[in-house]
Amino acid sequence: MTLSTRTPTALAAALRDIQAPVQDELPKVSQELWRIVSADVPLVSEVQQHLMGMKGKLFRPTLLLLSSSVDHEPPARAITFAAIIELIHLATLVHDDAVDHSVLRRGMPTVNSLFSHQVSVIMGDYLYLRALRELVTLGDLEAMKAVTHASNEMTLGEIRQLAAYDALAFTEQDYETLIRAKTGSLFRASCEVGALCGAPLHRESLARFGERLGMAFQVADDLLDYTEGQEMTGKPSGLDLKEHKVTLPLIAALREMSSADRARVDELFADTDPEDEAIAEVVGIVRDHGGLDYARRRADQFSREAEDALADLPDGTARSALTDAIAYVVERRW
Repeated sequence: MTLSTRTPTALAAALRDIQAPVQDELPKVSQELWRIVSADVPLVSEVQQHLMGMKGKLFRPTLLLLSSSVDHEPPARAITFAAIIELIHLATLVHDDAVDHSVLRRGMPTVNSLFSHQVSVIMGDYLYLRALRELVTLGDLEAMKAVTHASNEMTLGEIRQLAAYDALAFTEQDYETLIRAKTGSLFRASCEVGALCGAPLHRESLARFGERLGMAFQVADDLLDYTEGQEMTGKPSGLDLKEHKVTLPLIAALREMSSADRARVDELFADTDPEDEAIAEVVGIVRDHGGLDYARRRADQFSREAEDALADLPDGTARSALTDAIAYVVERRW
C-alpha cells in the first residue's frame, strides 16, 4: 500500500483499512483499559478520563490483535494483552511529557500541564503497575517476559539519552540503539505477545517485524519534526531542535556540513531557549546537507526489513493488514 498524500483524511482511511480485520475487538480493548485502571480514588478517575481521550487510535493494540490472528481469529485473551500494551504506552507518554515539561500531546493538554508534575509522575507509575498487575493475573510467563523486557529497554533508552552530555557527539549507531530501545521494543512486544496468543509458530518473525516497524516509525516521526507543522503532529515543528534533541536528520547532515554551518548548529545548542528564526535556519541547513533525504532512505530500509520478516507468514487478511501498516507508519506519526 502506498499513500499518495499525507492528509488527515487519507491517513484516517488507511488506518481504518488496517484495523478492519480486528475492528470488532478494538472497542473491547478500550473497555479493558477502563477496567484495569479503575480505582475508587477521585483524582485517579479524573486523570483517567483525561488519559482515555489521549490514547490515540490504538495502533499498538491493533498490531497485537493482527499478529494474534495470523492463523485464526484472535483469542479472547489477546484483548486484555492489547489493553496492557496500550497502558504501558500511555505510561511512557505521561512520563515523557513530565521529563520534557511538554504542555501539549496530540493537541491536548498533558497531564503535567493540566494537573501537576507530581501527579504526572505518580500516574505514569500507576499505569505501569496496573499493567504489570494484570500481567501477573494472566499468568503467562512468556508474555510477561516480552512485556517487561520492552519496559526495561524503554527505561534504559531514556537513561542513555539523558546521560548523553555532548548531544552533538551522538552517532548514528547511538541513535539506532536508542530508537530500538525506546520505540522498537514496544512494537516488538506488541507483535510478539500477539503471536504468543494465537500464532506461536510465527513468534520470531512477528517480533522481528514489530521491532523494524517501530524503528521505521520513529525515523518517520523524527523527520516530521523537520517537515510538518503543528496541525499534523500536534506539536510545533522544530521542537526537537528547540529541546536540543539530536535525531537522524541532524546526525546525517552534520557529516556533510561546512565549518560555518556547523558553527550555527553549535550556537543553537548552546542557547538554552533558541529563537524560532535560529531553529528555522538549522532546519534549512539540515535539509540542504541531505539530512532529510538520508533519514527517508533509512526509514525505507527499516520498512523493507519489516516486510521481509513477514515473508513466511500465511497469506490472509491479517498479513495484508500488517503489510499495509508498514506504509502507514512511514507516512505519519501517532
